[in-house]
Amino acid sequence: MDVINEYRPSLIRGLRALLHRELKKWLKDPVMVVMFVLQPLIWMGLLGKSLNIGGLFSRNIIDLSQVISLPQVVPIPSDVIIDPPGLQVVLLNGTKLSQVMLANLNSTISSLSSMVMQSAFGVTDYFSFMSVGMISMIVVTTTMFSGVSIVWDRRLGFLGKVLSTPVSRAAIIFSKVLNATLRAMFQATVILMLAYLLGLQLSPSFTPINLLGIYAAIFLLSVGLSSIFIAFSIRSTKMERPIQFITLVTMPLMFSSNIFFPIKLMPEWLQIIASINPLTYLTDAIRYLTILPMDLSAVMIDFLYLGLFASIFSTIGMILSWRYLTM
Repeated sequence: MDVINEYRPSLIRGLRALLHRELKKWLKDPVMVVMFVLQPLIWMGLLGKSLNIGGLFSRNIIDLSQVISLPQVVPIPSDVIIDPPGLQVVLLNGTKLSQVMLANLNSTISSLSSMVMQSAFGVTDYFSFMSVGMISMIVVTTTMFSGVSIVWDRRLGFLGKVLSTPVSRAAIIFSKVLNATLRAMFQATVILMLAYLLGLQLSPSFTPINLLGIYAAIFLLSVGLSSIFIAFSIRSTKMERPIQFITLVTMPLMFSSNIFFPIKLMPEWLQIIASINPLTYLTDAIRYLTILPMDLSAVMIDFLYLGLFASIFSTIGMILSWRYLTM
């Protein structure tokens, strides 16, 4: 028997070759690499810094000197004087009293701002809350191009050539998934480094080992999301179809999660949607691993959900690829 006809490339070998091609396309384009670095910087720098929610409670918003405007002399009626008794009236220095009240009110507002931010966001500055949420947003924007990529390969004829070889269909799908995952991990690293330089306040429980947990959470969500985007585009020959799907689901995914705002402050009907949104669990896990005190039970729940999400949708993607991924 001919030895060549018996040759069957292993899943790992085919996956490695296809993944190398995907990464080569990306790394050999310096403009694309720069864009991948600039994208999170622009989002985080502009959006994270412009949405200064903590500033809403700042004394700069309200001119307290106009609110507390007392006359130069403030008479105190005799019926409010307790000690010493018998005085008919007491005169106070209104200007000095205004200064004392203003100082006390400024201190109270500053304390109130920290309490509200800590209670609502878990941290005292919105930039830290927002910049960690940017990682989830970047994972979505990176994985959504997996579907576009497979349509593009079909139109260029590359997909047909690969399908005519003994390479496993699973290797074709997972090369797209792993490509998106590695790119998301790269951007997450860039985001954390830039955010730290711009003022991200890490929790005392953060250690470099936590980065492994962050990468693991990104891997699980990337596998699940990429499988969804690929499954939707697996039979398509038109670029418009995956783009329409991306447009349809991306914004609802992001705004029905805790990327920008805590779930507990949302309306009840939106909280139900957020509780099944996988972005919520990725964002939650990364926040516990970076800016919030470590809560092991909460992190375990996040990883359990992300693991189920990745398992279910990667299995669906695999079944669809065996059935519908044809030339």
